[in-house]
Amino acid sequence: MVSTPIRLLLADDQALVRHALAALLDLETDLEVVAQVGRGDEVFAAVREHDPDVCLLDVEMPGRDGIAACAEVTAARPTTRVLMVTTFGRPGYLRRALDAGAAGFVVKDIPAPQLVEAVRRVHAGLRVVDPTLATESLLGGPSPLTGREAEVLRLALEGAPVAGIAARLHLSPGTVRNHLSAAIGKTGTRTRVEAARAALDRGWI
Repeated sequence: MVSTPIRLLLADDQALVRHALAALLDLETDLEVVAQVGRGDEVFAAVREHDPDVCLLDVEMPGRDGIAACAEVTAARPTTRVLMVTTFGRPGYLRRALDAGAAGFVVKDIPAPQLVEAVRRVHAGLRVVDPTLATESLLGGPSPLTGREAEVLRLALEGAPVAGIAARLHLSPGTVRNHLSAAIGKTGTRTRVEAARAALDRGWI
């Protein structure tokens, strides 16, 4: 009796990478790619339509980042497992992904046999985490930023001025400046742009 293949959904905004990954995984007789999307805000609709067993999500995608998409999927479909597969091996991303419910986190330069095995292990209910990132995450500790400070820095990273950030978050300009000042102190930087870039590099936003 032939067992049912593990159904996979791939989400990556780089079409070439996504198609190559699909071709690689489809070579395995026990794996089947049933859906592909190129945006984070397309993930949940595709999950509802195709009912995958495992979602392989990139972190940085348009529309919604992969970590937010992971949280949406795991909250509504706890039987669907999520494996983050990303170029950006940042310890902060790992911590945020696990908090969002991801069952695994690997980088894209992982050897093909290890990626295939990671998919199988995640489907089996196990957790798979890049060991180097796991060590760096433990040594680095959690993000020191509050949720509001992280929001303010994301907008600062987009180049929004203080008044624009205040309007989008329904805060006073003075409150925004206070959050930026706190974030600058926590990141050990001098300007809001430097703070935003430092937070991004560490995976805090």
